[in-house]
Amino acid sequence: MRILVVAATAAEIAPFAARLRYGANRTQRVVSYNGAGHDVDILVSGVGMVAAASWTSRELSRQRYDLALNLGVCGSFSRTLTPGTAVHVVSDCLPELGAEDGDAFLSVQQMKLLGSDEFPFKRGRLVNAEPPGNRALDRLRTVHGITVNTVHGNDRSIARVVEGFKPEVESMEGAGFMYACLIQGIPFAQVRAVSNIVERRNRSAWKLDLAIGELGLAAWRLLES
Repeated sequence: MRILVVAATAAEIAPFAARLRYGANRTQRVVSYNGAGHDVDILVSGVGMVAAASWTSRELSRQRYDLALNLGVCGSFSRTLTPGTAVHVVSDCLPELGAEDGDAFLSVQQMKLLGSDEFPFKRGRLVNAEPPGNRALDRLRTVHGITVNTVHGNDRSIARVVEGFKPEVESMEGAGFMYACLIQGIPFAQVRAVSNIVERRNRSAWKLDLAIGELGLAAWRLLES
Protein backbone atom coordinates (compact mmCIF):
# COMPACT_ATOMS: atom_id res chain seq x y z
CA MET A 1 0.00 0.00 0.00
CA ARG A 2 1.20 3.51 -0.80
CA ILE A 3 0.32 6.00 1.93
CA LEU A 4 0.59 9.77 2.06
CA VAL A 5 1.14 11.22 5.52
CA VAL A 6 0.53 14.96 5.85
CA ALA A 7 1.78 16.91 8.85
CA ALA A 8 2.08 20.63 9.47
CA THR A 9 5.54 20.36 11.01
CA ALA A 10 8.29 17.76 11.03
CA ALA A 11 8.41 17.91 14.83
CA GLU A 12 4.86 16.58 15.20
CA ILE A 13 5.69 13.33 13.43
CA ALA A 14 9.37 12.95 14.35
CA PRO A 15 8.82 9.85 16.57
CA PHE A 16 6.75 8.21 13.82
CA ALA A 17 9.23 9.04 11.05
CA ALA A 18 12.10 7.71 13.18
CA ARG A 19 10.56 4.22 13.04
CA LEU A 20 10.46 4.22 9.23
CA ARG A 21 13.26 3.28 6.83
CA TYR A 22 14.41 6.26 4.78
CA GLY A 23 14.06 6.00 1.02
CA ALA A 24 14.63 9.29 -0.77
CA ASN A 25 13.85 12.98 -0.78
CA ARG A 26 11.25 13.15 -3.55
CA THR A 27 10.71 16.90 -3.43
CA GLN A 28 11.52 19.76 -1.07
CA ARG A 29 8.48 18.85 1.02
CA VAL A 30 8.01 15.12 0.41
CA VAL A 31 10.27 12.37 1.74
CA SER A 32 9.74 8.69 0.92
CA TYR A 33 10.07 5.93 3.51
CA ASN A 34 9.20 2.26 3.99
CA GLY A 35 7.62 0.76 7.06
CA ALA A 36 5.45 -2.20 8.11
CA GLY A 37 5.38 -3.37 4.50
CA HIS A 38 4.10 -0.05 3.10
CA ASP A 39 5.52 2.77 1.01
CA VAL A 40 5.05 5.93 3.06
CA ASP A 41 5.50 9.45 1.70
CA ILE A 42 5.62 12.17 4.33
CA LEU A 43 4.52 15.64 3.26
CA VAL A 44 5.33 18.50 5.64
CA SER A 45 2.82 21.07 4.48
CA GLY A 46 3.54 23.95 6.82
CA VAL A 47 1.13 25.46 9.32
CA GLY A 48 -2.43 26.45 8.44
CA MET A 49 -5.42 25.25 6.45
CA VAL A 50 -4.37 26.99 3.22
CA ALA A 51 -0.96 25.30 3.22
CA ALA A 52 -2.47 21.92 4.14
CA ALA A 53 -5.13 22.06 1.42
CA SER A 54 -2.78 23.36 -1.27
CA TRP A 55 0.13 20.99 -0.74
CA THR A 56 -2.11 17.97 -0.14
CA SER A 57 -4.04 18.65 -3.35
CA ARG A 58 -0.83 19.12 -5.30
CA GLU A 59 0.64 15.84 -4.07
CA LEU A 60 -2.56 13.84 -4.62
CA SER A 61 -2.66 15.17 -8.17
CA ARG A 62 0.95 14.17 -8.86
CA GLN A 63 1.08 10.73 -7.26
CA ARG A 64 -1.45 7.94 -6.80
CA TYR A 65 -2.02 6.86 -3.18
CA ASP A 66 -4.16 4.19 -1.57
CA LEU A 67 -4.62 6.16 1.64
CA ALA A 68 -3.92 9.63 3.06
CA LEU A 69 -3.37 10.36 6.75
CA ASN A 70 -3.25 13.73 8.47
CA LEU A 71 -1.22 13.48 11.67
CA GLY A 72 -0.87 16.28 14.18
CA VAL A 73 -1.63 17.68 17.60
CA CYS A 74 -4.80 19.49 18.62
CA GLY A 75 -6.45 21.40 21.42
CA SER A 76 -9.41 19.89 23.25
CA PHE A 77 -12.63 21.64 24.27
CA SER A 78 -13.56 18.68 26.47
CA ARG A 79 -11.76 17.98 29.74
CA THR A 80 -12.55 14.30 29.23
CA LEU A 81 -10.05 14.42 26.36
CA THR A 82 -6.91 14.81 28.41
CA PRO A 83 -3.50 15.70 26.94
CA GLY A 84 -1.94 12.69 25.27
CA THR A 85 -5.25 11.23 24.07
CA ALA A 86 -5.16 10.17 20.41
CA VAL A 87 -8.39 10.76 18.48
CA HIS A 88 -9.89 10.20 15.04
CA VAL A 89 -11.48 13.39 13.72
CA VAL A 90 -14.43 12.20 11.65
CA SER A 91 -15.88 15.61 10.81
CA ASP A 92 -14.49 19.11 10.63
CA CYS A 93 -15.62 22.60 9.72
CA LEU A 94 -14.51 26.21 9.26
CA PRO A 95 -16.07 28.30 12.04
CA GLU A 96 -14.40 31.53 10.89
CA LEU A 97 -15.74 31.34 7.34
CA GLY A 98 -18.58 33.82 7.24
CA ALA A 99 -19.42 37.34 8.38
CA GLU A 100 -19.94 39.32 11.55
CA ASP A 101 -23.39 40.82 12.07
CA GLY A 102 -22.98 42.98 15.15
CA ASP A 103 -22.30 40.53 17.98
CA ALA A 104 -23.63 37.62 15.92
CA PHE A 105 -21.76 35.44 13.45
CA LEU A 106 -23.22 34.25 10.14
CA SER A 107 -21.73 31.19 8.49
CA VAL A 108 -21.37 31.03 4.72
CA GLN A 109 -24.28 28.61 4.74
CA GLN A 110 -26.46 31.07 6.65
CA MET A 111 -25.41 33.77 4.17
CA LYS A 112 -26.57 31.49 1.30
CA LEU A 113 -23.11 31.65 -0.28
CA LEU A 114 -22.66 27.89 0.08
CA GLY A 115 -25.25 25.16 0.34
CA SER A 116 -25.20 23.10 3.53
CA ASP A 117 -24.94 19.94 1.42
CA GLU A 118 -22.93 21.42 -1.43
CA PHE A 119 -20.00 19.11 -2.19
CA PRO A 120 -17.79 18.41 -0.34
CA PHE A 121 -19.87 19.57 2.65
CA LYS A 122 -22.60 17.64 4.45
CA ARG A 123 -24.83 19.76 6.68
CA GLY A 124 -22.13 22.40 6.67
CA ARG A 125 -19.34 20.04 7.71
CA LEU A 126 -16.61 18.05 6.02
CA VAL A 127 -17.42 14.46 6.92
CA ASN A 128 -15.36 11.30 6.62
CA ALA A 129 -18.34 9.06 5.90
CA GLU A 130 -16.23 6.07 4.83
CA PRO A 131 -12.99 5.95 6.84
CA PRO A 132 -10.53 3.20 5.90
CA GLY A 133 -11.04 -0.17 7.53
CA ASN A 134 -8.32 -0.38 10.15
CA ARG A 135 -8.51 -2.01 13.57
CA ALA A 136 -6.19 0.50 15.20
CA LEU A 137 -8.20 3.38 13.77
CA ASP A 138 -11.43 1.79 14.98
CA ARG A 139 -10.08 1.77 18.54
CA LEU A 140 -9.51 5.53 18.61
CA ARG A 141 -12.16 7.81 20.04
CA THR A 142 -14.06 9.57 17.25
CA VAL A 143 -14.50 13.33 17.62
CA HIS A 144 -15.79 16.36 15.73
CA GLY A 145 -13.37 19.17 15.08
CA ILE A 146 -13.01 22.71 13.89
CA THR A 147 -10.15 24.19 11.90
CA VAL A 148 -9.11 27.76 12.62
CA ASN A 149 -6.61 30.39 11.56
CA THR A 150 -6.49 31.80 15.08
CA VAL A 151 -6.28 29.28 17.92
CA HIS A 152 -8.82 30.07 20.64
CA GLY A 153 -7.54 31.59 23.88
CA ASN A 154 -10.33 33.90 25.00
CA ASP A 155 -13.17 32.79 27.27
CA ARG A 156 -15.80 34.68 25.29
CA SER A 157 -14.75 33.37 21.87
CA ILE A 158 -14.39 29.85 23.26
CA ALA A 159 -17.94 29.94 24.62
CA ARG A 160 -19.24 31.29 21.31
CA VAL A 161 -17.62 28.63 19.15
CA VAL A 162 -18.62 25.82 21.51
CA GLU A 163 -22.23 26.98 21.45
CA GLY A 164 -22.31 27.47 17.69
CA PHE A 165 -20.33 24.47 16.44
CA LYS A 166 -20.05 22.06 19.40
CA PRO A 167 -16.48 20.98 18.62
CA GLU A 168 -14.48 18.56 20.70
CA VAL A 169 -11.08 19.50 19.25
CA GLU A 170 -9.50 22.22 17.12
CA SER A 171 -6.53 22.33 14.76
CA MET A 172 -5.14 24.68 12.13
CA GLU A 173 -4.97 22.18 9.25
CA GLY A 174 -7.56 19.40 9.52
CA ALA A 175 -10.36 20.79 7.37
CA GLY A 176 -7.93 21.81 4.63
CA PHE A 177 -6.60 18.26 4.46
CA MET A 178 -10.09 16.74 4.50
CA TYR A 179 -11.32 19.13 1.80
CA ALA A 180 -8.46 18.08 -0.50
CA CYS A 181 -9.04 14.36 0.09
CA LEU A 182 -12.78 14.61 -0.50
CA ILE A 183 -12.17 16.51 -3.74
CA GLN A 184 -9.66 13.87 -4.89
CA GLY A 185 -11.85 10.95 -3.79
CA ILE A 186 -9.15 9.17 -1.78
CA PRO A 187 -9.67 7.21 1.46
CA PHE A 188 -8.33 9.25 4.38
CA ALA A 189 -8.22 9.73 8.12
CA GLN A 190 -7.38 12.68 10.32
CA VAL A 191 -5.67 11.43 13.48
CA ARG A 192 -4.53 13.79 16.22
CA ALA A 193 -3.28 13.75 19.80
CA VAL A 194 -4.42 16.29 22.34
CA SER A 195 -1.65 18.63 23.51
CA ASN A 196 -3.74 21.01 25.61
CA ILE A 197 -7.16 22.04 26.82
CA VAL A 198 -8.55 25.01 24.88
CA GLU A 199 -8.55 27.84 27.41
CA ARG A 200 -6.88 31.18 27.96
CA ARG A 201 -3.38 30.66 26.58
CA ASN A 202 -1.36 28.77 29.19
CA ARG A 203 1.71 27.12 27.67
CA SER A 204 2.84 25.81 31.06
CA ALA A 205 -0.15 23.43 31.04
CA TRP A 206 0.54 22.06 27.58
CA LYS A 207 1.82 18.49 27.20
CA LEU A 208 3.26 18.78 23.71
CA ASP A 209 5.95 16.12 24.09
CA LEU A 210 3.43 13.67 25.52
CA ALA A 211 1.01 14.36 22.65
CA ILE A 212 3.70 13.93 19.99
CA GLY A 213 4.83 10.67 21.56
CA GLU A 214 1.30 9.27 21.71
CA LEU A 215 0.64 10.43 18.15
CA GLY A 216 3.69 8.51 16.99
CA LEU A 217 2.48 5.34 18.69
CA ALA A 218 -1.03 5.69 17.26
CA ALA A 219 0.35 6.30 13.77
CA TRP A 220 2.60 3.26 13.91
CA ARG A 221 -0.31 1.06 15.04
CA LEU A 222 -2.30 2.31 12.07
CA LEU A 223 0.53 1.32 9.77
CA GLU A 224 0.85 -2.13 11.31
CA SER A 225 -2.92 -2.71 11.03
